[in-house]
Amino acid sequence: MPITVPAYGKEAAGRLASMADVTADDGALRRFLHGLPGVDAVGLEARAATLGTRSIKTRAKAYAIDLAISMIDLTTLEGADTPGKVRALCAKGVHPDPTDRTSPKVAAICVYPDMVATAKEALGDSGIHVASVATAFPAGRAALPVKLADTRDAVAAGADEIDMVIDRGAFLSGRYMDVFEEIKAVKEACARPDGSAAHLKVIFETGELQTYDNVRRVSWLAMLAGADFIKTSTGKVAVNATPPVTLLMLEAVRDFHATTGVQVGVKPAGGIRTTKDAIKYLVMVNETLGEPWLTADWFRFGASSLLNDLLMQRQKLSTGRYSGPDYVTVD
Repeated sequence: MPITVPAYGKEAAGRLASMADVTADDGALRRFLHGLPGVDAVGLEARAATLGTRSIKTRAKAYAIDLAISMIDLTTLEGADTPGKVRALCAKGVHPDPTDRTSPKVAAICVYPDMVATAKEALGDSGIHVASVATAFPAGRAALPVKLADTRDAVAAGADEIDMVIDRGAFLSGRYMDVFEEIKAVKEACARPDGSAAHLKVIFETGELQTYDNVRRVSWLAMLAGADFIKTSTGKVAVNATPPVTLLMLEAVRDFHATTGVQVGVKPAGGIRTTKDAIKYLVMVNETLGEPWLTADWFRFGASSLLNDLLMQRQKLSTGRYSGPDYVTVD
């Protein structure tokens, strides 16, 4: 079903409007972004490593596994994708473990724009969202009219969520206002005539941003432009989501919420393959943002292979033994 973006409360809307001068022009935006506190790289990495050592008991682990499954954007983004493959992925998203109907559904199926209608039909009234990468994914190298057309096509086909990629070249060359205006334009393209809108996830490709300071700046930039979620990566480069970068983005979301009252989601994507990894990220969310973010509405995993490991570990907890290699489907 279409998602309606919740309206900001009056207090949050007022506090966000009070920051309008920050984005009034390129100079103001630059001063604000470069005025953000510098990132203590050693402290950030040490904090992420410490949180990664937290252990949880069996009951809590079972809860964490089910929570992680419910937060997955189950993804196929290959040139060889076919309608049949997308339908099979949708079926897996609805019933991740066909032998155990107590397994939760995934949050979304993420596909290219031309596969949105297929996914929408296959998912029916399951409640699972359809997410679509747009804006010339994964490089983002296209003219703005092309990116907007890509977004509108996906939304018209039924996409509940749009995952856009920023122009990293523009950001790295200091053209912050260009990036800001592009995000705003894509956000507007997510709107439907009935007043509902697809949620907008803004992908930074953090592995290409060079410094932690840049990750903090781009996080604030995207949130000021109206991002509903900020996302680490496309999964198409050598360095994707990492614990320190994700922790830094969680801290930016925390600080943005404290300043404006606006809640923004976070999505690490790429390279998260094991249950152990997923639980580390959930611990970071809990310790940094707290329980309000421990839901698929505000935290997602972008993954294609993570689900299988979660299902294997889930069965181990319930039966005491690991299943054979044919227990889960190979996507």
